[in-house]
Amino acid sequence: MAERSPIEAFREVLGGTARAVAREPELELSFTAEAPSASYKQIRVPMPPRNLPAQQVAEARGFADGFALKMRHHDAGLHEKGAPSEPVARAVYDAVENARVEAIGAKAMVGMRANLGAALDVRIKSDPLVRARSREEVPLSTAVGLLVRERLTGEAPPAIAENGLSMVREWIEEKGGADLDALSLAIDDQRAFAKLVGRLLEDLDLIEGEILPENEPFDQDQGEEEQEQDGEEQQEEGDEEGGSSDSQMEMRSDKSEQGEEEGEQRQMDEDDMSEMEGEMGDDGEEGMMPVRPNRPPADLFPGFDYHPYTTRFDEEIAATELCDEEELTRLRAYLDQQLVHLQGAVTKLANRLQRRLMAQQNRSWDFDQEEGLLDAARLARVVINSTHSLSYKIERDTDFRDTVVTLLIDNSGSMRGRPISIAAICADIMARTLERCAVKTEILGFTTRAWKGGQSREAWLAAGRPPAPGRLNDLRHILYKKADEPWRRARKSLGLMMREGLLKENIDGEALMWAHNRLIGRREERKILMVISDGAPVDDSTLSVNNGSYLERHLRQVIGWIENKSPVELVAIGIGHDVTRYYQKAVTIMDVEQLGGTMVEQLAALFDT
Repeated sequence: MAERSPIEAFREVLGGTARAVAREPELELSFTAEAPSASYKQIRVPMPPRNLPAQQVAEARGFADGFALKMRHHDAGLHEKGAPSEPVARAVYDAVENARVEAIGAKAMVGMRANLGAALDVRIKSDPLVRARSREEVPLSTAVGLLVRERLTGEAPPAIAENGLSMVREWIEEKGGADLDALSLAIDDQRAFAKLVGRLLEDLDLIEGEILPENEPFDQDQGEEEQEQDGEEQQEEGDEEGGSSDSQMEMRSDKSEQGEEEGEQRQMDEDDMSEMEGEMGDDGEEGMMPVRPNRPPADLFPGFDYHPYTTRFDEEIAATELCDEEELTRLRAYLDQQLVHLQGAVTKLANRLQRRLMAQQNRSWDFDQEEGLLDAARLARVVINSTHSLSYKIERDTDFRDTVVTLLIDNSGSMRGRPISIAAICADIMARTLERCAVKTEILGFTTRAWKGGQSREAWLAAGRPPAPGRLNDLRHILYKKADEPWRRARKSLGLMMREGLLKENIDGEALMWAHNRLIGRREERKILMVISDGAPVDDSTLSVNNGSYLERHLRQVIGWIENKSPVELVAIGIGHDVTRYYQKAVTIMDVEQLGGTMVEQLAALFDT
């Protein structure tokens, strides 16, 4: 047998260590040239050079240790139940929890402490914190996460972060210093730790009420004596109705101006969007994923007018133009091989949808017509009595036979790994199924051409950084399958979603309008637009120079216009993040493997109506 290379031996040792730390025997570790990531039971860490230099080895170990610690010490369900809905507060909440998990390992093992420090240095180098030139440009999530790490482990933040951190350190210490000190008392208890983080978010004015896990009673003794009784009853009602989205939590405040909103219908008014800013990217991908900066509420100007800085560098491109035929074939084969076990289950669900549609088709005949197809079943009465005229039948036009469906898939970096794989295969099978039922299907994707601005940002910098530039990145809208294109011709194109480096940032509002306008131009009478996404719009370049809620507010405006004024029927599926706060017809799934069944049920419900 050939002798193993040093890098392969290192991978096996690193994988074994990660499995031991995570206590997960099925955990798989692999190297990647992209941003490190973790999904399901797979983790991807940076590939070191073949000579295994100590610094790069420590970085790979640090990311592996961080992901493994999270699998062992982090309860995702509990975390989601206690998460705030405000994006900036959510980003801080996630960062503090990540600091807690890593601190457990750093305090237990000296070697792991050094590895985690090396991984942190990599993340910080590409964080907006190191580029911040004013307090408003400092991402609050990064700053608070570093201060929590300092409190829990006693380690100073990386030297490269000190300049940016110094702009907000005094303010954070003044507002929440006591809360930061208290966190070390509950480092091993995630539930208690989350309650302390809730108080920290209150003191930093990021939320107006306390974060409470859904299964904990509301405690009026903790500063809520003046809460009205009807508000308390409304929270209980929201908890009962919010089973489909564990991430929705009611924020209590004695300063509420309009009472409490119901759990699953948390549709925030656009005029109250001043604190909406953004969510963190995937855990472990902070180095590549955009981070939303913190913006004060007063930064939201009343005359909101969304606009791109320039559309010169935007592109609408077919999947076949982004890579050659040979690579598309390879990517499609990889997709099929990766999801062989899932394809059968989704195919069964798709067949169920087809049977439901065909059942409607079989019942759609009008009999005893004066013209049409000869009704052979009624010929006997003409033979018996020649005075009877011939009877004809006409097939009734059913809604689904004059329908076009567009699947708009989020191609952002946070979808990397299992989510984008399952989204691709489900879209593929839905297109095949609907084509059998004479329903035209279009499959689209949206992302950006570059991380953190691209040519649009370069043009803005060259122009002297004019204020309020608007959207500041190059859009990439991808045509995977046109509505009139047969499935067999577009099959390979869906494999493009597996291409490394394709998935970047997401600007949902403009993508939604693009897909909508394509539908409006269709001749079909009924038009359905299904959006598959995993969260709010994120573009670091745009949000670093505009208000923090700039993209999210535009998304709400577009959704509101489509739902209220357009003939297009809009439905959304959120993967791991709550999208019911944006869309009227929406469902949130916490496990990406539910996507196939959810797509089928959502489409079936629309056709049934």
